[in-house]
Amino acid sequence: MSEFEGVVMGHRDGHGFVKRDDGEPDVYVSPDEMRAVLHKDLVRARIVRYDRKGRPECRILEIVERRKTPIIGRLLQENGVWLVAPEDRRYGQDVLIPKNAIAQAQAGQVVVVELTEAPSMHSQPVGRVKEVLGDIDDPGMEIEIAVRKYEVPHLFSKETLAQAEALPDRVRAADMKQRVDLRDVPLVTIDGEDARDFDDAVYCEPYAAGRGRNAVKGWRLLVAIADVSHYVTPGSAIDDDAVERATSVYFPRRVIPMLPEKLSNGLCSLNPEVDRLTLVCDMLVDETGEVQAYQFYPAVISSHARLTYTEVAAALANTRGPEAAKRQALLPHLLHLHEVYRALLKARGRRGAVDFDTPETQIICDDNGRIERIVPRLRNDAHRLIEEAMLAANVCAAEFIAQAEHPGLYRVHEGPTPEKRLTLQNYLKALGLGLSVSDDPKPAEFQAIAQATKDRPDHQQIHTMLLRSMQQAIYTPLNSGHFGLAYSAYTHFTSPIRRYPDLLVHRVIKAILLGKRYRLESGELAAAPKGKARAGKAQAAELSHWEAAGLQCSTHERRADEASRDVEAWLKCRYMRERLGEEFVGTVSAVTSFGLFVTLESLFVEGLVHITELGGEYYRFDELRQELRGERSGMRYVVGTKVRVQVSRVDLDGRRIDFRLVREGEAERLLSKGRPAAASGKKPSSAVESLAAVEDADRAMRRSTKALAKAGRSSGKPSAASASRSSSPAKKGGRDAKGASKAGSRARR
Repeated sequence: MSEFEGVVMGHRDGHGFVKRDDGEPDVYVSPDEMRAVLHKDLVRARIVRYDRKGRPECRILEIVERRKTPIIGRLLQENGVWLVAPEDRRYGQDVLIPKNAIAQAQAGQVVVVELTEAPSMHSQPVGRVKEVLGDIDDPGMEIEIAVRKYEVPHLFSKETLAQAEALPDRVRAADMKQRVDLRDVPLVTIDGEDARDFDDAVYCEPYAAGRGRNAVKGWRLLVAIADVSHYVTPGSAIDDDAVERATSVYFPRRVIPMLPEKLSNGLCSLNPEVDRLTLVCDMLVDETGEVQAYQFYPAVISSHARLTYTEVAAALANTRGPEAAKRQALLPHLLHLHEVYRALLKARGRRGAVDFDTPETQIICDDNGRIERIVPRLRNDAHRLIEEAMLAANVCAAEFIAQAEHPGLYRVHEGPTPEKRLTLQNYLKALGLGLSVSDDPKPAEFQAIAQATKDRPDHQQIHTMLLRSMQQAIYTPLNSGHFGLAYSAYTHFTSPIRRYPDLLVHRVIKAILLGKRYRLESGELAAAPKGKARAGKAQAAELSHWEAAGLQCSTHERRADEASRDVEAWLKCRYMRERLGEEFVGTVSAVTSFGLFVTLESLFVEGLVHITELGGEYYRFDELRQELRGERSGMRYVVGTKVRVQVSRVDLDGRRIDFRLVREGEAERLLSKGRPAAASGKKPSSAVESLAAVEDADRAMRRSTKALAKAGRSSGKPSAASASRSSSPAKKGGRDAKGASKAGSRARR
């Protein structure tokens, strides 16, 4: 059979998969084959067999490259032997640490390990402690783990810090040359209460052009964005660090910024009543919400106020209320912003942009970094006002670049693949809605289905399936439009403080304004090519550089999202560990072949009800209807089903919360048998202690199993542990576990 290369993706159950470089489906790797490799190793492999369902399994032929990724875990001592149990369960083996390589770390502490000896078929990996992070209960430890686990750059280089320190404390007169002076225009920033950097300011006023029947009325909308490109020059140390980060990473109570604080919270933050350099998108919007004209120009502004979404929404809702009275001078401009927002919203509806009202939550932490409560994040008209203004500016930026035929990065969101489209069509047909999508679906079709089903009990399930059918948005120089927003061209222009693609777009726009061409590979401005033929050649020569930049920005965006989700999952597990045994009402948020994901209504935390907890009968998974149905009782579980569950297990290391269903009358039955039932809001006194004991027992069992397997291998006899891990049931379970991981991530996206 043919050979191929790919990256090993370990699984917490001991097996793994090879993610093929050629784009073909992942190939299963047995636990035995995983002994000599580690998660993220680049390998050459060959398919050796297929299972009964036609799924391939491979043998590792060669390790092409060992991934030099530090491993994070807890340092343990067992029978005089030091070892580190990896925090990321995808590393299937503990790392042995020589006595002279523990670097003053204490047993139980979280450490970063550098491998000194790779694993083999007959030996475990060996390493040394490179960094001691502290105790697992230290505030912020989950963030320290995540930034290293996902290789998020979190320390600026000395050169970057020196360059940032050398920047001026305020805008100088020389910086204002060749800029439009807008300091007298009452631009304002509108952000959340906890925002620290302000990269956009807005202003709106009515305008009229022409007379009589031909008169055109509308608004002049200004969106001023911090001119980060003035301070961050290509090839500088600050720019190099920004490229490596590509985005700021947001955690509860902490942000890892893309730029040093002197820029992100200082010179490039549009703080009130101080001069700031900006790049302005100046638009004329008519009464129908269409942008009739626009222009870009560098400017200097002085924000007239730092407003919050809450106070702006209150002022707009009651123009005679206390919030409006406090901002009396700015109120007319806020009302104009609200008018242009309503017009832009109508245009959005005509375009058929997809608008799912998906609930979002916000984690509120205490002073120790632990979850205090989780609350829904409510969106008001002020949120939507700013969103529509930013969308309009982003579209103008994309059109400006496209019309200049200058290479750049677009934010591309493509429609469903043929496979996903077919799955969605079959699903909608199975529901008998009388609605479907065409073979060449348009965004308006998705929006029509969303609107037609918004009042149905299963609307959440339908909207989830619509969302899953779409592809992820990426950065690329090849413009193919934004499906979800129904734009033929779209880019990111409005957040250069926290997103590197926006910074690149700013550089391109400024080059076009100067009649130049921005060279990505060198960061220099060159003369614009004359003639279409020469322009085409120049763009083709640079295309590969822009493609690489788009790929890196997209990849680092995913990395930031994964790190943020990992921290939130850790915090939620810690939060729920204190509620072991309690009962809650929840809603089914996803249905899979192995069980139900349930989101608790009062806590907004998601956990798994395994299929074995659904009762003593066989449940069949209907993929078309996305439901589990009991063959004997006919009991159906679909997205949106209300259930009562009990918190049965919390796996902090695996970031997993398990529930069990509580059926009507169960509490009374347990009490009648003399067994205590956990009531909602009342935690068993030994819940935390018993959970800690279970976690310790789990770790001990995993290590003893591996020790038995190793002993069996060294004696030349297969141990019970190794035999059971390589049996077909284990392999089947492993594949199901992979499905669990994928479905869980889809449910949370």
